[in-house]
Amino acid sequence: MAEANTHPAQRLHDASVRGFASDNYSGAHPEILAALAAANDGHQVSYGEDAYTERLGEVMEEQFGTGIEIYPVFNGTGANVLALQSLLPRWGAVVCASTAHINMDENGAPERVGGIKLLQIPTSDGKLTPELIDREAWGFGDEHRAQPLAVSITQTTELGTCYTPDEIRAIADHIHAKGMKLHMDGARLANAAAHLQVPLREFTRDAGVDILSFGGTKNGLLFGEVVVALNPLAAHGLMFLRKMNMQLASKMRFISAQFIALLEDGLWLRSAAHANAMASRLRAAVDQIEGIQPTQATESNGVFAILPEGLADRLRPEFRFYDWDQARREVRWMCSFDTTEEDVDAFVAAIKRELAAR
Repeated sequence: MAEANTHPAQRLHDASVRGFASDNYSGAHPEILAALAAANDGHQVSYGEDAYTERLGEVMEEQFGTGIEIYPVFNGTGANVLALQSLLPRWGAVVCASTAHINMDENGAPERVGGIKLLQIPTSDGKLTPELIDREAWGFGDEHRAQPLAVSITQTTELGTCYTPDEIRAIADHIHAKGMKLHMDGARLANAAAHLQVPLREFTRDAGVDILSFGGTKNGLLFGEVVVALNPLAAHGLMFLRKMNMQLASKMRFISAQFIALLEDGLWLRSAAHANAMASRLRAAVDQIEGIQPTQATESNGVFAILPEGLADRLRPEFRFYDWDQARREVRWMCSFDTTEEDVDAFVAAIKRELAAR
């Protein structure tokens, strides 16, 4: 047995600093850290043949029903590339919104690593519709065109908007009739469930989604996502593709243990509902501030707004956040499971102070 480390752990950051840049900025939820510690003792078989990954399969079935397949992976980009590859032949293409994470924020990974052509469609709210999809769902059988054989939607979208179950079902029915398959990027799936107040299955498997990238990192996990084949007949080679894409964790129990803790007693929903509530609090406050122009419906844990000239730069030294569309002075403010009412109120007070000082 290895000798215990007697050196105290170091904290290299100021834990009192708060921000609204990303739900990835927050740490891991204490219950997740406890689950990791509990899974740490002793030996477990590697590469997914462990008790925790077996239990995670049962927990996922409680959410989505029997007959699914699960593939824990390290991160969201890996989950998306893996899921999309499993749906498509080499000549396949994916229809997505122009704002989709797979198009804007994954450095070309679906195309360069996955070998998948992305057919992007501009949308004002980040959401696709059957009519929008048809702008790119054509040319079937044309050897000169990458074949549009799948659609990827994000729930909630990169603009913080949320698909209803009926909207997803309309997309699924429409594209399935064309022989296409449906992928859902669920990086903020829990936030969607909290907003819709319906079970996960209602707007995923029951709505016709074939494969899901189930996000955990943005909802309190240290790391990890899960590819869930809701319709295993639509997905091919996931076991092999995961390894080829460098997403097979040797110590998979540490991904699985986190998701078990997230899902077993509702931590996923409590954390997401809290993050959504903090965004709603922020939105309600800025709606009352003259000069702040919200640009999207606040249906998850993000607020998008256009700010007066120079305001963003004056606020950022105290509260970090990102520009969304710099040309329009549009910014994005994100809340997390650990955002407090005091955090929101302090940020709103800073906005008012800087506006008054102009």
